[in-house]
Amino acid sequence: MENDNIPAQDIPIILVVDDVVENLKLLGNILTNEGFKVRQVTSGSQALIVAAKELPSLILLDIMMPEMDGIEVCCRLKENVILKDIPVIFISALNETKSIVKALNSGGADYVNKPFQSEEVIARVNTQLKLRRQSIELQKLLAAKDKFFAIIAHDLRSPLGGMMTLAKLLLERSGSISNDLRNEVILNLHDSLKNTYDLLINLFDWSNMDRGLAEFNPKILRLTDAVTECKKTVSEFAHEKDILIITDINEDQEVFVDSNMLQIVIRNLLSNSIKFTNRGGSITISSCFDRNNMTRVSVKDTGIGMNDEIRNNLFRIGENIKRSGTAGELSTGLGLLLCKEFVEKLKGKIWVESEEGIGTVFHFTIPSRSNPAHSL
Repeated sequence: MENDNIPAQDIPIILVVDDVVENLKLLGNILTNEGFKVRQVTSGSQALIVAAKELPSLILLDIMMPEMDGIEVCCRLKENVILKDIPVIFISALNETKSIVKALNSGGADYVNKPFQSEEVIARVNTQLKLRRQSIELQKLLAAKDKFFAIIAHDLRSPLGGMMTLAKLLLERSGSISNDLRNEVILNLHDSLKNTYDLLINLFDWSNMDRGLAEFNPKILRLTDAVTECKKTVSEFAHEKDILIITDINEDQEVFVDSNMLQIVIRNLLSNSIKFTNRGGSITISSCFDRNNMTRVSVKDTGIGMNDEIRNNLFRIGENIKRSGTAGELSTGLGLLLCKEFVEKLKGKIWVESEEGIGTVFHFTIPSRSNPAHSL
Protein backbone atom coordinates (compact mmCIF):
# COMPACT_ATOMS: atom_id res chain seq x y z
CA MET A 1 0.00 0.00 0.00
CA GLU A 2 1.26 3.44 -0.92
CA ASN A 3 1.08 4.89 2.61
CA ASP A 4 2.85 2.07 4.49
CA ASN A 5 6.11 4.00 4.95
CA ILE A 6 4.60 7.43 5.67
CA PRO A 7 4.75 8.72 9.29
CA ALA A 8 1.32 8.56 10.94
CA GLN A 9 1.03 12.35 11.21
CA ASP A 10 1.64 12.70 7.46
CA ILE A 11 -0.91 10.13 6.23
CA PRO A 12 -3.49 11.93 4.05
CA ILE A 13 -6.95 12.53 5.51
CA ILE A 14 -9.80 11.97 3.05
CA LEU A 15 -13.26 13.37 3.75
CA VAL A 16 -16.10 11.32 2.23
CA VAL A 17 -19.48 13.02 1.86
CA ASP A 18 -22.57 10.99 0.92
CA ASP A 19 -26.08 10.81 2.36
CA VAL A 20 -26.26 7.05 1.68
CA VAL A 21 -24.64 5.17 4.57
CA GLU A 22 -23.88 2.11 2.42
CA ASN A 23 -21.82 4.26 0.03
CA LEU A 24 -19.92 5.77 2.95
CA LYS A 25 -19.05 2.32 4.30
CA LEU A 26 -17.96 1.05 0.89
CA LEU A 27 -15.73 4.03 0.15
CA GLY A 28 -14.45 4.06 3.72
CA ASN A 29 -13.36 0.41 3.48
CA ILE A 30 -11.66 0.98 0.12
CA LEU A 31 -9.69 3.98 1.36
CA THR A 32 -8.86 2.53 4.79
CA ASN A 33 -7.47 -0.62 3.17
CA GLU A 34 -5.15 1.62 1.16
CA GLY A 35 -3.79 3.16 4.35
CA PHE A 36 -5.64 6.50 4.29
CA LYS A 37 -7.29 8.20 7.24
CA VAL A 38 -11.00 8.56 6.48
CA ARG A 39 -13.61 10.99 7.81
CA GLN A 40 -17.25 10.34 6.87
CA VAL A 41 -20.27 12.68 6.95
CA THR A 42 -23.78 12.43 5.55
CA SER A 43 -24.58 16.06 4.67
CA GLY A 44 -23.10 19.11 3.01
CA SER A 45 -23.33 21.25 6.14
CA GLN A 46 -21.42 18.63 8.11
CA ALA A 47 -18.85 18.47 5.34
CA LEU A 48 -18.09 22.19 5.61
CA ILE A 49 -17.68 21.97 9.40
CA VAL A 50 -15.42 18.89 9.30
CA ALA A 51 -13.37 20.29 6.40
CA ALA A 52 -12.65 23.50 8.34
CA LYS A 53 -11.67 21.51 11.44
CA GLU A 54 -9.71 18.62 9.89
CA LEU A 55 -8.26 20.30 6.75
CA PRO A 56 -8.39 17.05 4.74
CA SER A 57 -6.00 16.35 1.89
CA LEU A 58 -8.87 15.40 -0.44
CA ILE A 59 -12.69 15.33 -0.48
CA LEU A 60 -14.91 12.72 -2.16
CA LEU A 61 -18.27 14.40 -2.68
CA ASP A 62 -21.70 13.14 -3.74
CA ILE A 63 -23.93 15.53 -5.72
CA MET A 64 -27.50 14.50 -4.95
CA MET A 65 -27.98 15.22 -1.24
CA PRO A 66 -30.86 16.84 0.68
CA GLU A 67 -30.51 20.28 2.26
CA MET A 68 -27.32 21.17 0.36
CA ASP A 69 -26.19 19.40 -2.81
CA GLY A 70 -22.58 18.65 -3.69
CA ILE A 71 -22.32 21.50 -6.22
CA GLU A 72 -23.14 24.09 -3.55
CA VAL A 73 -20.77 22.42 -1.08
CA CYS A 74 -17.94 22.61 -3.60
CA CYS A 75 -18.67 26.26 -4.39
CA ARG A 76 -18.53 27.15 -0.69
CA LEU A 77 -15.26 25.27 -0.28
CA LYS A 78 -13.69 27.19 -3.16
CA GLU A 79 -14.86 30.51 -1.68
CA ASN A 80 -13.00 29.75 1.56
CA VAL A 81 -9.37 30.96 1.50
CA ILE A 82 -8.24 28.14 3.79
CA LEU A 83 -10.15 25.33 2.04
CA LYS A 84 -10.06 26.39 -1.61
CA ASP A 85 -6.96 24.37 -2.52
CA ILE A 86 -8.33 21.04 -1.27
CA PRO A 87 -9.06 18.91 -4.35
CA VAL A 88 -12.64 17.64 -4.71
CA ILE A 89 -13.55 14.46 -6.57
CA PHE A 90 -17.26 14.15 -7.31
CA ILE A 91 -18.71 10.63 -7.06
CA SER A 92 -22.24 10.60 -8.43
CA ALA A 93 -24.84 8.52 -10.25
CA LEU A 94 -25.51 11.52 -12.52
CA ASN A 95 -23.64 10.61 -15.70
CA GLU A 96 -24.95 13.09 -18.26
CA THR A 97 -22.51 15.62 -19.67
CA LYS A 98 -24.40 18.61 -18.24
CA SER A 99 -23.98 17.40 -14.63
CA ILE A 100 -20.30 16.56 -15.12
CA VAL A 101 -19.55 19.98 -16.62
CA LYS A 102 -21.46 21.75 -13.84
CA ALA A 103 -19.52 19.83 -11.20
CA LEU A 104 -16.15 20.62 -12.76
CA ASN A 105 -17.08 24.27 -13.26
CA SER A 106 -17.90 24.53 -9.55
CA GLY A 107 -14.28 23.70 -8.79
CA GLY A 108 -14.21 19.92 -8.85
CA ALA A 109 -10.90 18.32 -9.81
CA ASP A 110 -12.32 15.02 -11.09
CA TYR A 111 -15.57 13.08 -11.56
CA VAL A 112 -16.34 9.39 -10.94
CA ASN A 113 -19.61 7.74 -11.97
CA LYS A 114 -21.55 5.38 -9.72
CA PRO A 115 -21.43 2.43 -9.58
CA PHE A 116 -17.66 2.70 -9.34
CA GLN A 117 -14.75 0.28 -9.30
CA SER A 118 -12.42 0.42 -6.30
CA GLU A 119 -9.34 0.43 -8.56
CA GLU A 120 -10.60 3.50 -10.38
CA VAL A 121 -11.34 5.37 -7.16
CA ILE A 122 -7.88 4.64 -5.74
CA ALA A 123 -6.14 5.61 -8.98
CA ARG A 124 -7.96 8.94 -9.16
CA VAL A 125 -7.40 9.64 -5.45
CA ASN A 126 -3.67 8.96 -5.74
CA THR A 127 -3.43 11.15 -8.83
CA GLN A 128 -5.05 14.11 -7.10
CA LEU A 129 -2.94 13.67 -3.98
CA LYS A 130 0.20 13.57 -6.13
CA LEU A 131 -0.85 16.75 -7.93
CA ARG A 132 -1.51 18.45 -4.60
CA ARG A 133 1.91 17.48 -3.26
CA GLN A 134 3.49 18.90 -6.40
CA SER A 135 1.48 22.09 -5.97
CA ILE A 136 2.68 22.46 -2.36
CA GLU A 137 6.29 21.91 -3.44
CA LEU A 138 5.86 24.53 -6.15
CA GLN A 139 4.53 26.99 -3.57
CA LYS A 140 7.60 26.34 -1.42
CA LEU A 141 9.84 26.91 -4.42
CA LEU A 142 8.10 30.19 -5.20
CA ALA A 143 8.53 31.23 -1.55
CA ALA A 144 12.25 30.51 -1.88
CA LYS A 145 12.44 32.60 -5.04
CA ASP A 146 10.60 35.43 -3.29
CA LYS A 147 13.20 35.22 -0.52
CA PHE A 148 15.97 35.60 -3.08
CA PHE A 149 14.34 38.60 -4.70
CA ALA A 150 13.80 40.24 -1.29
CA ILE A 151 17.45 39.73 -0.38
CA ILE A 152 18.72 41.03 -3.68
CA ALA A 153 16.33 43.99 -3.77
CA HIS A 154 16.89 45.14 -0.18
CA ASP A 155 19.97 43.63 1.40
CA LEU A 156 22.19 43.96 -1.64
CA ARG A 157 20.94 47.38 -2.66
CA SER A 158 21.44 48.94 0.79
CA PRO A 159 25.17 48.18 1.22
CA LEU A 160 25.90 49.07 -2.40
CA GLY A 161 24.18 52.41 -1.90
CA GLY A 162 26.23 53.00 1.25
CA MET A 163 29.46 52.18 -0.54
CA MET A 164 28.60 54.61 -3.33
CA THR A 165 28.03 57.34 -0.76
CA LEU A 166 31.35 56.66 0.97
CA ALA A 167 33.23 56.51 -2.33
CA LYS A 168 31.67 59.82 -3.40
CA LEU A 169 32.77 61.38 -0.11
CA LEU A 170 36.36 60.29 -0.69
CA LEU A 171 36.27 61.52 -4.27
CA GLU A 172 34.73 64.94 -3.61
CA ARG A 173 36.71 65.73 -0.43
CA SER A 174 39.98 63.96 -1.14
CA GLY A 175 41.97 67.16 -0.59
CA SER A 176 40.32 68.39 2.62
CA ILE A 177 39.40 65.21 4.47
CA SER A 178 41.47 64.40 7.58
CA ASN A 179 43.51 61.22 7.84
CA ASP A 180 41.36 59.94 10.70
CA LEU A 181 38.14 60.47 8.75
CA ARG A 182 39.69 58.96 5.62
CA ASN A 183 40.71 55.86 7.55
CA GLU A 184 37.25 55.57 9.08
CA VAL A 185 35.59 55.83 5.65
CA ILE A 186 37.97 53.23 4.18
CA LEU A 187 37.26 50.90 7.11
CA ASN A 188 33.51 51.28 6.57
CA LEU A 189 33.99 50.58 2.87
CA HIS A 190 35.95 47.45 3.72
CA ASP A 191 33.26 46.19 6.11
CA SER A 192 30.49 46.85 3.58
CA LEU A 193 32.42 45.08 0.84
CA LYS A 194 33.04 42.07 3.07
CA ASN A 195 29.37 41.83 4.10
CA THR A 196 28.29 42.11 0.46
CA TYR A 197 30.83 39.50 -0.60
CA ASP A 198 29.62 37.08 2.09
CA LEU A 199 26.04 37.63 0.95
CA LEU A 200 26.94 36.90 -2.67
CA ILE A 201 28.78 33.72 -1.68
CA ASN A 202 25.73 32.51 0.25
CA LEU A 203 23.44 33.36 -2.66
CA PHE A 204 25.72 31.42 -5.00
CA ASP A 205 25.82 28.38 -2.69
CA TRP A 206 22.05 28.49 -2.15
CA SER A 207 21.41 28.80 -5.89
CA ASN A 208 23.59 25.76 -6.63
CA MET A 209 21.83 23.75 -3.93
CA ASP A 210 18.39 24.85 -5.10
CA ARG A 211 19.12 23.81 -8.70
CA GLY A 212 20.76 20.54 -7.72
CA LEU A 213 24.17 21.70 -8.96
CA ALA A 214 26.01 21.43 -5.64
CA GLU A 215 28.57 18.63 -5.91
CA PHE A 216 28.30 15.94 -3.27
CA ASN A 217 31.47 13.95 -2.64
CA PRO A 218 31.56 12.54 0.91
CA LYS A 219 34.87 11.22 2.19
CA ILE A 220 36.73 10.65 5.44
CA LEU A 221 38.47 13.74 6.82
CA ARG A 222 39.74 15.13 10.09
CA LEU A 223 37.24 17.47 11.68
CA THR A 224 40.00 19.74 12.99
CA ASP A 225 41.25 20.34 9.43
CA ALA A 226 37.86 21.68 8.34
CA VAL A 227 37.54 23.81 11.47
CA THR A 228 41.04 25.25 11.01
CA GLU A 229 40.28 26.30 7.43
CA CYS A 230 37.03 27.94 8.50
CA LYS A 231 38.74 29.81 11.34
CA LYS A 232 41.19 31.27 8.83
CA THR A 233 38.35 32.72 6.71
CA VAL A 234 36.75 34.50 9.69
CA SER A 235 39.88 35.34 11.70
CA GLU A 236 40.12 38.95 10.50
CA PHE A 237 36.46 39.55 11.27
CA ALA A 238 36.92 38.11 14.78
CA HIS A 239 40.13 40.09 15.34
CA GLU A 240 38.37 43.38 14.52
CA LYS A 241 35.94 42.71 17.38
CA ASP A 242 38.60 41.23 19.67
CA ILE A 243 36.68 37.94 19.80
CA LEU A 244 38.55 34.77 20.78
CA ILE A 245 37.69 31.55 18.89
CA ILE A 246 38.48 28.44 20.94
CA THR A 247 38.68 24.94 19.43
CA ASP A 248 37.89 21.95 21.66
CA ILE A 249 38.07 19.02 19.23
CA ASN A 250 40.12 15.83 19.39
CA GLU A 251 42.90 16.03 16.80
CA ASP A 252 42.19 12.48 15.61
CA GLN A 253 38.40 12.79 15.31
CA GLU A 254 37.30 11.89 11.77
CA VAL A 255 34.00 12.35 9.98
CA PHE A 256 32.51 11.13 6.71
CA VAL A 257 31.18 14.20 4.87
CA ASP A 258 31.45 16.39 1.82
CA SER A 259 34.30 18.74 2.76
CA ASN A 260 32.90 21.81 0.98
CA MET A 261 29.44 21.44 2.52
CA LEU A 262 30.88 20.98 6.01
CA GLN A 263 33.05 24.08 5.66
CA ILE A 264 30.09 26.15 4.45
CA VAL A 265 28.14 25.11 7.56
CA ILE A 266 30.99 25.81 10.02
CA ARG A 267 31.94 29.07 8.32
CA ASN A 268 28.38 30.39 8.43
CA LEU A 269 27.88 29.41 12.06
CA LEU A 270 31.17 31.05 13.09
CA SER A 271 30.33 34.21 11.11
CA ASN A 272 26.88 34.31 12.69
CA SER A 273 28.34 34.00 16.20
CA ILE A 274 30.88 36.74 15.52
CA LYS A 275 28.13 39.08 14.30
CA PHE A 276 26.06 38.68 17.45
CA THR A 277 28.88 38.63 20.00
CA ASN A 278 30.04 41.86 21.61
CA ARG A 279 33.62 43.05 21.44
CA GLY A 280 35.88 41.03 23.74
CA GLY A 281 33.61 37.96 23.76
CA SER A 282 34.47 34.38 22.90
CA ILE A 283 33.30 31.51 20.70
CA THR A 284 33.96 27.83 21.37
CA ILE A 285 33.62 25.13 18.72
CA SER A 286 33.58 21.61 20.15
CA SER A 287 32.51 18.09 19.22
CA CYS A 288 31.43 14.80 20.74
CA PHE A 289 29.71 11.54 19.77
CA ASP A 290 25.95 11.22 20.22
CA ARG A 291 23.96 8.07 21.04
CA ASN A 292 23.72 7.12 17.35
CA ASN A 293 27.49 7.32 16.90
CA MET A 294 27.07 10.52 14.90
CA THR A 295 29.48 13.39 15.50
CA ARG A 296 27.84 16.39 17.14
CA VAL A 297 29.52 19.74 16.50
CA SER A 298 28.62 22.71 18.70
CA VAL A 299 29.36 26.41 18.16
CA LYS A 300 28.84 28.31 21.41
CA ASP A 301 29.16 32.07 21.82
CA THR A 302 28.91 34.61 24.63
CA GLY A 303 26.76 36.89 22.48
CA ILE A 304 23.47 38.70 22.88
CA GLY A 305 21.35 35.56 22.42
CA MET A 306 17.82 35.57 21.03
CA ASN A 307 14.21 35.33 22.17
CA ASP A 308 11.83 32.44 21.49
CA GLU A 309 10.24 34.08 18.44
CA ILE A 310 13.57 34.53 16.66
CA ARG A 311 14.82 31.08 17.66
CA ASN A 312 11.67 29.31 16.46
CA ASN A 313 11.83 30.98 13.03
CA LEU A 314 15.56 30.74 12.32
CA PHE A 315 15.32 27.94 9.78
CA ARG A 316 12.07 28.98 8.07
CA ILE A 317 12.56 30.59 4.70
CA GLY A 318 9.38 32.65 4.68
CA GLU A 319 10.02 34.33 8.03
CA ASN A 320 11.60 37.75 8.49
CA ILE A 321 14.22 37.40 11.24
CA LYS A 322 16.66 40.04 10.06
CA ARG A 323 18.49 41.96 12.73
CA SER A 324 21.79 43.81 12.84
CA GLY A 325 24.89 42.42 14.52
CA THR A 326 26.47 44.01 17.58
CA ALA A 327 28.56 46.26 15.31
CA GLY A 328 25.76 46.90 12.82
CA GLU A 329 26.72 43.97 10.56
CA LEU A 330 24.36 42.94 7.78
CA SER A 331 22.31 39.82 8.52
CA THR A 332 19.73 38.20 6.23
CA GLY A 333 19.30 34.75 7.81
CA LEU A 334 20.27 33.14 4.51
CA GLY A 335 23.45 31.62 5.95
CA LEU A 336 21.49 29.66 8.56
CA LEU A 337 19.08 28.39 5.90
CA LEU A 338 22.11 27.17 3.97
CA CYS A 339 23.37 25.40 7.09
CA LYS A 340 20.08 23.56 7.45
CA GLU A 341 20.04 22.51 3.79
CA PHE A 342 23.60 21.18 3.85
CA VAL A 343 23.38 19.47 7.26
CA GLU A 344 20.27 17.62 6.11
CA LYS A 345 22.04 16.74 2.85
CA LEU A 346 24.73 15.17 5.04
CA LYS A 347 21.97 13.16 6.82
CA GLY A 348 22.34 15.17 10.02
CA LYS A 349 20.22 17.56 12.09
CA ILE A 350 20.74 21.13 13.26
CA TRP A 351 19.18 22.91 16.21
CA VAL A 352 19.82 25.89 18.47
CA GLU A 353 19.75 26.78 22.17
CA SER A 354 19.82 30.41 23.23
CA GLU A 355 19.11 32.79 26.06
CA GLU A 356 18.91 36.55 25.70
CA GLY A 357 21.92 38.29 27.19
CA ILE A 358 23.71 35.00 27.83
CA GLY A 359 24.60 33.58 24.43
CA THR A 360 23.73 30.97 21.81
CA VAL A 361 24.77 27.43 20.97
CA PHE A 362 24.22 25.92 17.52
CA HIS A 363 24.45 22.13 17.39
CA PHE A 364 24.56 19.94 14.29
CA THR A 365 25.25 16.27 13.68
CA ILE A 366 27.23 14.67 10.86
CA PRO A 367 28.28 11.07 10.13
CA SER A 368 31.32 9.80 11.99
CA ARG A 369 33.97 7.77 10.21
CA SER A 370 32.70 4.66 11.96
CA ASN A 371 29.23 4.78 10.43
CA PRO A 372 29.45 6.27 6.90
CA ALA A 373 27.41 3.53 5.24
CA HIS A 374 24.66 3.82 7.84
CA SER A 375 24.38 7.58 7.36
CA LEU A 376 25.05 8.18 3.67
